[in-house]
Amino acid sequence: VQLQASGGGTVQAGGSLRLSCARASGFSLDQYAVGWFRRGPGSERKGVACITSNDGSANGDKTYYLDSVKGRFTISRDNTKKMVYLEMNNLNPEDAADYYCATDGICLSNIMGHQFDYWGRGTLVTVSS
Repeated sequence: VQLQASGGGTVQAGGSLRLSCARASGFSLDQYAVGWFRRGPGSERKGVACITSNDGSANGDKTYYLDSVKGRFTISRDNTKKMVYLEMNNLNPEDAADYYCATDGICLSNIMGHQFDYWGRGTLVTVSS
């Protein structure tokens, strides 16, 4: 499974960005849990948000967030476009990092990287103060 993350860039504090994650070759992500992670300069990788698989059950498309991004970030799917997005609002310099999407894993309230098997390359988010 190859993933492609995109949408990073440079914004001023308070600004917004939308990151996108897609499987290569146009395959769908809807049957997979997807997580977004970030690694800032000199820091460890952290789980930012994840969404459970779209399996049609009551537990489908549940979302979980890192506490520091709750209310500012939103993870969502667009199954028609076969994309998973991370909408990031009110960005601050602490949000600056390489952001990665990952899939084929388990999305839980404690978002851990080892719970996901496949990873895309990072997309860099820079926030100027």
